[in-house]
Amino acid sequence: MRTNTVVRNLAAAFAVALAMAGAQAADYIGVLTGGTSGVYYPMGVALSQVYSKAMPDAKVSVQATKASAENLNLLQSGRGEVGFTLGDALSDAWKGDAEAGFATPLKKLRGLAGIYPNYIQIVASAESGIRTLADLKGKRISVGAPKSGTELNARAVLKAAGLSYKDFAKVEYLPFGESVELMKNRQLDVTLQSAGLGVSSLRDLAVSTKVVVVEIPADVVAKIGDPAYQSATIPANTYEGQVKDVPAIAITNFLVTHSGVSDDTVYKMTKSMWENLDALVAAHASGKQVKRENALKGMPLPLHPGAEKYYREIGLLK
Repeated sequence: MRTNTVVRNLAAAFAVALAMAGAQAADYIGVLTGGTSGVYYPMGVALSQVYSKAMPDAKVSVQATKASAENLNLLQSGRGEVGFTLGDALSDAWKGDAEAGFATPLKKLRGLAGIYPNYIQIVASAESGIRTLADLKGKRISVGAPKSGTELNARAVLKAAGLSYKDFAKVEYLPFGESVELMKNRQLDVTLQSAGLGVSSLRDLAVSTKVVVVEIPADVVAKIGDPAYQSATIPANTYEGQVKDVPAIAITNFLVTHSGVSDDTVYKMTKSMWENLDALVAAHASGKQVKRENALKGMPLPLHPGAEKYYREIGLLK
């Protein structure tokens, strides 16, 4: 009898422990962003504050990362609940593109929302003599952290322009802020940054150094051959000294979660974000481009059921 009682007590304790563990997992929201000088990080901080208000019992944290590829791999392994990513990286992750940093398809990923477009922005120091993509040959460039969304964009754009990393005098794989510091110190000629318009790193650079925003013509965009890449324009005066509109490329950013996050949590995350867009606008100017009607456009993977429930409620899904 005593043995049975002990067994029952142990079983009960184990069940309670499992329940508590499950509750803790459901109540923890890790937001995976990017480098602190990019757009993902301030947006992620704003999003974490929205989540904290909507779910006061949740433990919400923000993590600076190397952005898209790292975020997606972390989500796949359950080390984060929501992350920012570029659309092309997300498509590569879902399919399993080894060259892009995804050895196998990341099938635990689930979509939450399409947000604002990233612009591929190639910015050179005026004294470098760079005015066109052809002028990049033989120069010193930073292409973003290795296998980040920015670096994957760099490979695609440079290849379409007939260039490879071997054509440069020097290639650095650095986050936005570090790239800008090297340009200020004349240790680099040009940086390629995939981010929202008016990203702080490039604003900082343009204020302290005379720069040229390099055109990416429509024929180069077409040669990439990926529908995720669309011709776009960087409006005049986005950066100090940029007096004309500049042709560029835009790619949609997405918020992504994974199948291990509960439907209820993802529903609340989705609903609270769309009902508090003013917080994203206050965090960064790119927030103005986050539109609910665009939430599902170009989504390259299945929606999480929690997000799907919200979009059905508001009539975006039938």
